[in-house]
Amino acid sequence: MTEGASETTDTIPEKALVLFSGGQDSTTCLAWALERFADIETIGFDYGQRHRVELKCRTAVLDRLRREFPRWDPKLADDHLVDLGVLGQLSDTALTGETAIAFN
Repeated sequence: MTEGASETTDTIPEKALVLFSGGQDSTTCLAWALERFADIETIGFDYGQRHRVELKCRTAVLDRLRREFPRWDPKLADDHLVDLGVLGQLSDTALTGETAIAFN
């Protein structure tokens, strides 16, 4: 979008839940939702993944969005981080282990 241009979007009165890791892609999805929904909750899953650095950035990214885009601040509701590390204790799966799924 060019400087000075604006995109008009209608705010949907319903709540939205955004899968938010703290990385670029999920931050873009969160911004998209913040432009369209009245109330947004975020959720992230910690399952021992390699992108743990993104999970560490989640709070800082949310704080920055609140500061830089004050109109979004009232829309940002609860942030949830769910620890799924227990999955690794149950069994070795493609989600928790280094196992690759192969197609023949």
